[in-house]
Amino acid sequence: MSDEFFIKRTLALASRSRGQTSPNPMVGALIVKNGSIVSEAYHKKAGTPHAEVIALDNAGSKAAGSTLYTSLEPCCHEDKRTPPCVDRIIASGVRKVVISMEDPNPKVFGQGIETLRQAGIEVVVGVHEDNARRLNEVYIKNIKTGLPFVVMKVAMTLDGKIATPEGKSHWITGEKSRRLVHKLRGSTDAVMTAIGTVRADDPELTCRMARGRNPVRIVIDSEMEIKPDAHVISVPPPTLIVARKSAVHNLKIEDQMKKYILEERGVKLIEHAGNTVDLNWLMHELGRKHITSILIEAGGSFNASCLEAGIVDKVMIFIAPKIIGGKDSVPAVGGKQFRELENAYQLEQVSIKRIAEDILVEGYIKK
Repeated sequence: MSDEFFIKRTLALASRSRGQTSPNPMVGALIVKNGSIVSEAYHKKAGTPHAEVIALDNAGSKAAGSTLYTSLEPCCHEDKRTPPCVDRIIASGVRKVVISMEDPNPKVFGQGIETLRQAGIEVVVGVHEDNARRLNEVYIKNIKTGLPFVVMKVAMTLDGKIATPEGKSHWITGEKSRRLVHKLRGSTDAVMTAIGTVRADDPELTCRMARGRNPVRIVIDSEMEIKPDAHVISVPPPTLIVARKSAVHNLKIEDQMKKYILEERGVKLIEHAGNTVDLNWLMHELGRKHITSILIEAGGSFNASCLEAGIVDKVMIFIAPKIIGGKDSVPAVGGKQFRELENAYQLEQVSIKRIAEDILVEGYIKK
């Protein structure tokens, strides 16, 4: 079988740990000898053995003279909780290593490959690289920039509405689309919304999947208007509230108890200067808190603000076969400003899928 076949298998293995390895990448590995897979593995969680080491351990003495396939360049540094993978690969007697993509981490980038070659191991790089890069798009952006990868999710009608004039939005899309959103939350470090959505919908923003991981909730609430009984406060996990510095430190007497309750429930505050939060500043703050990915689930105004700030990397738009109508119904992207057609936000690498009766359009914001 070809290198392409085996690398596809490493990518499939890696995807099994989606949402579990942050801030590490997802990695899959195979040991192949005489055309047959001897062992296979994937990285399960940060701090645990890497995929290559698990695969080698499972193969034992059969690894000698074999080919190792891996979706990402093996690590070669000691600035982490596990030993360098290249040392284990060299010691195993592996004859050849096929790598889908180089690791963009400056501590590794090309050095793992060079170390293997200097040890006399044949190395092939770049098999299904585009697929590997798509798989680890969150890791790639975060390791290069220190910023989270941001996805804006929208559920709307055919006429681009996300709620009626009264704010009703349950449910625009079908059950299968909603299950996919819960799965998406479980693969994301944080879900971000604004106080308007919290007031209108009182969402939990949790992952209601078996063994699903709940994301951190981030609420933009500059004036500290949130109520202590809001679901994002009363339902675990803890929430981050982004509020204006003067609003936090000049609370009215009746609001002092609210602040105490919020703190008791594990709420953390991120204080910003000025009347409104600078979203680019916030992305740097969240990156420093090791949040590598964010899912935006908000209303039209906040969606517009995120697009205008340039923080959105990817959009996922679920379109239901429904028409609400009405000029006062809430649009998916609102705001006071609009863009001329020649300057409209442009999507690239667009894909379209059927999700039961709904349609999912995915694409990346052209920078």
